Amino acid sequence: MFDTILLTAARICTFEQQWPLTNASGFFFARDQRLFLVTSRHVLLDKPSRHFPSRIEIELHIDPNNLAGSTRFSIPLYNGGKSLWRQGLDTAGDIDVAVIEIDRSALPAATLYRAFTPGHLPACGDAVEVGSSLLVVGFPLGFHDTLHHMPVVRQAVLSSSFGLRFKGEGYFLTDARTHRGTSGAAVVMRTYGQDPTRGDLPWLLLGIHSARLDVGGRDRKLDEALGLNCAWYADILMTLTAY
Repeated sequence: MFDTILLTAARICTFEQQWPLTNASGFFFARDQRLFLVTSRHVLLDKPSRHFPSRIEIELHIDPNNLAGSTRFSIPLYNGGKSLWRQGLDTAGDIDVAVIEIDRSALPAATLYRAFTPGHLPACGDAVEVGSSLLVVGFPLGFHDTLHHMPVVRQAVLSSSFGLRFKGEGYFLTDARTHRGTSGAAVVMRTYGQDPTRGDLPWLLLGIHSARLDVGGRDRKLDEALGLNCAWYADILMTLTAY
């Protein structure tokens, strides 16, 4: 027995051809018959840090009876010089979220995973209050269960009013201890009761973890880091997977 939420996450390794670059987090999102990998846009392209991977690899479970069985699955990021991912944009500018479609027929036949769906996005009847307990499901610094290839979760608290765009941007704040490698992780909240649209994943998908926040004038000797993070609202996925 294990928590199905752990099967939604994918450890991402970025490459320039065969040269390894960085580690990051991602998760699966399904809409209709299509499957997508979701992560932060800066995982796939980040001009300020001169991060230009040409492909990514994710680790897949390939034996439902043995979680130690896994394989690497390579996903190209470009075709003929054109990017294959879709990234978010709104009136305030770029949104640090990207999705790339996965060809289901290319996956190993026995691939074991779980995917969020539109039914996991918050609806009008879902109460998401400031101070609510959340989880961030990912791979901080690439750390994970190397035997069973499972992610870890970090506890978080909702630190800004959910539904309001913090400073006019399309994200909300969480209070959580995070590290490099967590970019692209799902930010979720446990739900109770039965909702057939959510299957065996009784979670709300609230957002996509992007980055830690800090105060520009903080005295690094006297003042601790804020410990706050931005998570982009997950409803952007309905736009990015619509075409």
